[in-house]
Amino acid sequence: MVFTYVQHYMADHEVKMPLSAKDPDTEPLAPRTLDRSTRRSQVIEATIECLAERGFSRTTVTDVARHAGISHGLVLFHFQSKDNLLAEVLDFLADEYQSNWQEALATTEDAPEAQILAMLKADFAPAICTPARLAAWCAYWGESQSRPLYQSRCGANDALHDATLVGICSQMNALHGYDHNPDRAARLLRIMTEGVWLDLMSLEGSYSVEEAIETVMLGARALYPRHI
Repeated sequence: MVFTYVQHYMADHEVKMPLSAKDPDTEPLAPRTLDRSTRRSQVIEATIECLAERGFSRTTVTDVARHAGISHGLVLFHFQSKDNLLAEVLDFLADEYQSNWQEALATTEDAPEAQILAMLKADFAPAICTPARLAAWCAYWGESQSRPLYQSRCGANDALHDATLVGICSQMNALHGYDHNPDRAARLLRIMTEGVWLDLMSLEGSYSVEEAIETVMLGARALYPRHI
């Protein structure tokens, strides 16, 4: 009981360890007095940067610690292991993405054409469409060892996103007389944004976010030329 209490106290207050207890390979550079939530956010952002630079399999806890400016041991103190860290970073990205498109829908009008535009443009919001985040997503998508993790953590979120788009495409048919298969129309809209994300991440001298949005809009107009 006493040991458990000490663990929780140290986690909440990030008690400063004596120099002899520090990781000898990584000199902490950042302040060690941040609260638990702020420290975890710092480590998550550092991990996203590492995933963007090194990919899924080559990212190490030491890399993350150096990016965050803290010790290897402090990263493990908050996340226990590399596997747990990568899983929690994926949860963070998935929750951030879902909150972004749901907020976009909640703040737009009910017309299905407006909702389609809101969902497509949400994928290019400044907080979501950053080089590091796009590369981190690709790191989770691209390596076979990360796919079971992705499916287990993001499958439900993806299903909700797809079902929402299918429902909106069905409304476009019902209200405006289009006859597209709603599942295929929704899939096409999703693939367009994902494809442009890959372009932005992988092409040398890639185009701007504004051009990316216009590219996706061109596809949306081809589907729904009378309303988009």
